[in-house]
Parts: sequence; structure tokens; C-alpha cells
Amino acid sequence: MSAGDLFAAIPAQLQEELFEDILAGESVRIERIVSRGHTSPASGWYDQAENEWVLVLRGAGRIEFEDGEVVTLAPGQYIDIRAHRRHRVSWTDPESATLWLAVFYK
Repeated sequence: MSAGDLFAAIPAQLQEELFEDILAGESVRIERIVSRGHTSPASGWYDQAENEWVLVLRGAGRIEFEDGEVVTLAPGQYIDIRAHRRHRVSWTDPESATLWLAVFYK
């Protein structure tokens, strides 16, 4: 058994986005992401082989898709992104930490 607190140990200052695996198995991986004004690298789009279900627990963020669709997420809101749907984080709240929970699955 493992236990933890998703709201613990959130740094006050972040030079880069913080990515932490919470759980990893053969067909699923759960990741905590902490952002503070961070966006995806300008060099390109995420194009993942896994599906990604993303929930915002605190703060706010905006996900932009290559086809032009834009989704803004606030606490409690989630989105399910199919594998190989190219996307990027185009904005996160610069004033407070945005806490994301991402579940990657096949």
C-alpha cells in the first residue's frame, strides 16, 4: 500500500514545471504536475502514444489542440485526450500554483 498527499510539498517558486509520477503500472501511469505560469515548450506539440485524462485540482490552465480547439480548465474540470491528438498547454495561472492530475492509459 502507498499513501500520500497531492497538495503537499508544492514549491513556492518553480523555475520549471514539476512532473512527479504517483503510480506507474503496465497499462496506467498517474502523474502530478505543478505549474505556475508555465506553458508547453515552444518547440512543438505533445503527441503521446497513450490516452491522457487530465483533472485540474487547483489553479487554472488552458490546453490548445493542433486543430484550433482550446479548452480552459478550472478546479474540478477534466478532459480526456485521445492518443496522438496533438496538444499543448498554452497558459497556466501565473499568480498561483496550478495542480494537475494526469492519468495516462492504453
